[in-house]
Amino acid sequence: MMKKHWRDMSILLGAIGIANIGEWIYMIALHLLIFQETGSVLAVTAVYLLRPAAALLTNSWSGSLIDRLNQRNVMISLDITRALLIACIPFALFSGHLLILYVMVFFIQMVQAMFHPASMVYMTGLIPADNRKRFNAIRSLLQSGGFLLGPAAAGLLFLIGTPVLSIFVNAICLLISALLTRCLPNLLKTDAAQKRFSLSMLKEDAKLVLRFSLTSRQIMTVYLLFCVAISVLPTAIDSLETAFAKEVLMLTDTEYGFLVSMAGAGIIAGASLNSVIVERLSVSMMLGTGSLFVAFGYLIYAFSSTLFAAAGGFFILAFFLAFANTGFMTFYQTNIPVEVMGRVASFYALVEAILTMTMTGIFGGLAHVLSIRISVIIGCIWLLFICLLLCFVICQKNSASYLES
Repeated sequence: MMKKHWRDMSILLGAIGIANIGEWIYMIALHLLIFQETGSVLAVTAVYLLRPAAALLTNSWSGSLIDRLNQRNVMISLDITRALLIACIPFALFSGHLLILYVMVFFIQMVQAMFHPASMVYMTGLIPADNRKRFNAIRSLLQSGGFLLGPAAAGLLFLIGTPVLSIFVNAICLLISALLTRCLPNLLKTDAAQKRFSLSMLKEDAKLVLRFSLTSRQIMTVYLLFCVAISVLPTAIDSLETAFAKEVLMLTDTEYGFLVSMAGAGIIAGASLNSVIVERLSVSMMLGTGSLFVAFGYLIYAFSSTLFAAAGGFFILAFFLAFANTGFMTFYQTNIPVEVMGRVASFYALVEAILTMTMTGIFGGLAHVLSIRISVIIGCIWLLFICLLLCFVICQKNSASYLES
């Protein structure tokens, strides 16, 4: 039985790793293709807005379907759908109709928004509770590897071919991921929804998520604080990263590349160490200490005046991000029931998308009214406050019952 568990986990990790590398190849190739065809930075920037917009449209209803369907079959279908849509991107781009391309990318992002909660539900059901920390640590390492291997693979493909070749390689990666997922066991025997999908069903599910949130207030408080600390505020701060590096630190393109490389090195180093010592660390330590040092890394970056100080901040925040994410994933899988996990994940992903768009707009406005550095500093101070609040909640006496269960 133990060998079967590790076989299934290895196949799932392989599918995740291949799809993650392919996603990085796709992103870089897509941006390059759009810029080559239009010569407009604004046209490339518009692609970034499609992700939260797709999440806003999708997450309001996708969780209701995910919890009622066979998650493995959903994952396979979504991988194949993404592969087909991505394979059609070059034809849409070369047709000269940019709007068609954006519509296709929007649908790809919708599929991606559905895939995350579906995979989370399936992983939680597949992985035994005793193996979740180890699995999440290895998963974090694979995602970190994708952060470096994806762009490297894209660069190699650009040397031997064109960005169009990279697009097709990503489609193939997704088909391989679907094939590997097909080798995993069925956790849900039925593949039919228990009741007809309707507006009344969505209302019932919204009430269910609200009831769960009210009866599990401490769990959802940790959930929301972590999402704001590790996703919402960092995304808003990172939206000013290029302007901060160029206009505040006055970095050249080469120096800016070194800065980004230090973040990649931090991610790999942190994820590698995390995968080795994860069993010795408690969930509360990974959650609290990890997020707090991420905030400290951002503060060093915000107050830096030289390349090496900023690079040090980048390395620290990226290093501890692996620990924070592993702790959160284990906490999430332990405390959110599998039967409602899709609906809870989708609802709060919707909230997260709204907060991300709002905070990104606020920081962009602050950078325009005040200055880029002051805007980044304000964001990092807010981030530190949220992380301290998260640590305070984690350190409550009754927190051990849901953090280490």
